[in-house]
Amino acid sequence: MTRTLAEALKDLTDRVMSIPGVVGTAEGMCEGRPCLKVFLAKKTPELLRLIPAVLDGYPVTTEETEAFRALGH
Repeated sequence: MTRTLAEALKDLTDRVMSIPGVVGTAEGMCEGRPCLKVFLAKKTPELLRLIPAVLDGYPVTTEETEAFRALGH
């Protein structure tokens, strides 16, 4: 049985959120196909080596971003 994108995202989130520099994960679209996204405080070669390129057949991409905050805070 193939895992859904949501199931793959949960697994990815569990794997990467404990890595310093990872600030979030999300489902996305990459070149018209479902993918997983990992948001990083800063892209570094060391950090990129810890992020899988593919998980359960879904491509994994990285984006550099600021830390996420709840609206109004």
